[in-house]
Amino acid sequence: MSSTPNDPSSETHILRSWQQNSEAWARTVRDGHIETRRLVTDRAIIDAVLDGHPGRVLDLGCGEGWLVRALAAKGVEAIGVDGVPDLIARAREAGGEFHVASYEDIIARRWQLRVDTLVCNFALFGKDSAERLVSSLPTLLADDGRFIVQTVHPLVACGEQGYADGWRQESWAGFDTAFPSPAPWYFRTLASWIALFANAGWHLREMREPLHPVTGQPASVIFILQRH
Repeated sequence: MSSTPNDPSSETHILRSWQQNSEAWARTVRDGHIETRRLVTDRAIIDAVLDGHPGRVLDLGCGEGWLVRALAAKGVEAIGVDGVPDLIARAREAGGEFHVASYEDIIARRWQLRVDTLVCNFALFGKDSAERLVSSLPTLLADDGRFIVQTVHPLVACGEQGYADGWRQESWAGFDTAFPSPAPWYFRTLASWIALFANAGWHLREMREPLHPVTGQPASVIFILQRH
């Protein structure tokens, strides 16, 4: 992961890069090429959702839909939305309920649904877009519902670039599949993540740090949130 200038235009490039990378990403996920997912993070997010005994789950930024299908296999009603039409097409082919809806659609309330559990699994890549989305989500959530976010662990993901907020670029180095487009993403420290949620009126009920079974390092961080 290399750094990019702190240029606000990076925000507009996120969706474009994922549109270009959709085929490679779907293949990578379905072929199990990401070790941390196989060993830790897939199971971690499923457990975090199921621990709340959900009735209806909305997966925001669902990608090719693996989490919706995994929850459905556990008897949970789950729906996925994503702003990349090609990913939604691939998700539908594999089965499940999926809809094309960008974060801007949700922020503007052009797409609405009522659920008791919202999930963003490695899907909050931007700065302003993430902040605006997180603030808008209560309209989708039933009273006492939960909002669950899994993301890269800042202490591990910062690499050698310093532990400070800022735009970075995923170069896809080390992936078995060739990705055609670098993907910008906004790095946040642990304190910045917590502040983002607090500023949007979310109460942090629990924070989990799933550990890699070989390295002993955190493979991700999971925030389990409810409204104040």
